[in-house]
Amino acid sequence: MVNLEELYSKVPPTKLRSIDEKFCPAQTSPFWLWVADRYFYGMLEKRFHGFYYKGAEKFHIQKDPSTPVILFAPHSNWWDGIVGYNICNRIFKKEIRLMVEELNRFPLIRRAGAFSVNKKSPQASMDALRYAVEAIEDTNNILYIFPQGIINPPNHRPLDLQTGMTYIAEKAAKKYGKVALMPVAVNYFFLRDNRPEVLVEFGDIIHLENDKPDRKEYTQYLGKVLQDLCDKQFNEISQGILTDYQVLFQSKLKWYRRIEQRLKKIDVKRNSGI
Repeated sequence: MVNLEELYSKVPPTKLRSIDEKFCPAQTSPFWLWVADRYFYGMLEKRFHGFYYKGAEKFHIQKDPSTPVILFAPHSNWWDGIVGYNICNRIFKKEIRLMVEELNRFPLIRRAGAFSVNKKSPQASMDALRYAVEAIEDTNNILYIFPQGIINPPNHRPLDLQTGMTYIAEKAAKKYGKVALMPVAVNYFFLRDNRPEVLVEFGDIIHLENDKPDRKEYTQYLGKVLQDLCDKQFNEISQGILTDYQVLFQSKLKWYRRIEQRLKKIDVKRNSGI
């Protein structure tokens, strides 16, 4: 029997297992990106009825094309990285740079844009943080990060962020003059189908310029921004407010659902016996 209390650990895997891993940067190529694009998109299509998003226009309206970008989202399950890949690749037409623990277990995802991080100690994680700063110099790359640092239960509150993302943003702003941080709310719901659906909402971009904020205070500020966006999305969906969402994909209705939809359109007269 699975002990549900053991599903979520406050200790990152590399620290828990005291594993020393050699740092591995992302290693993309046109061929492997082509493979990853179809594979990760196909995974979502197979497991989810639909993928919907809103607020993507803010990415183009509020961001200078020459400014490096960091997207930051909560992390509650295995699918979050796959969703992040499709956000960067399919919606924004950019390459993802995704920090992954224990990358030695999934070495091929380096070809899709993943790079390793060792959270055994703050010193051990510095290679990954420095690489993240360098990676977003190329504005064809987006750093997609889970700033909580660990997987938490769905809709866990409060959203406590670690300071690593602020460190990256601060160093990037100093090096490039400005960095754009965009919060991303991601949720998985069963709506009116027998498979769940992915709903993504993008928040307003936050620009950090060449200054040095208090790292702890700025991290708390970003945590509040992300939590407010996630709460807003959850509350709207719980009230059936699903306006303004665009469709990345939506599966066709099963045959029995198509029959159900047709039956709903039949005007049944009173006392007809039907």
